[in-house]
Amino acid sequence: MVGAFTFEQDGRTYVCTTEERKTPPAGTWWWFTVSGDPQRYAPFEAVAGDTQRSIRSRIVAYYEHRLWVRAQPVVPRERFGRPGKPTVPAKP
Repeated sequence: MVGAFTFEQDGRTYVCTTEERKTPPAGTWWWFTVSGDPQRYAPFEAVAGDTQRSIRSRIVAYYEHRLWVRAQPVVPRERFGRPGKPTVPAKP
């Protein structure tokens, strides 16, 4: 299995490690952090055939997609709930 490694791409530094998950789903997962982003991500389970190259491409694709999703405009949702009381027209 591939050990921890660091790489740079598009001005970002990615630090990748494997860790055992303590919550379901159990197993060994790839965790990564990206410079400038305080969040830590665990998007993929580690498998026997992993290489630095395969992990790197999956992580970059995952993170770039995440940035794309964040950049999309917010879509307003429908309001759910009880309808208000009907308005009564004013008497002339």
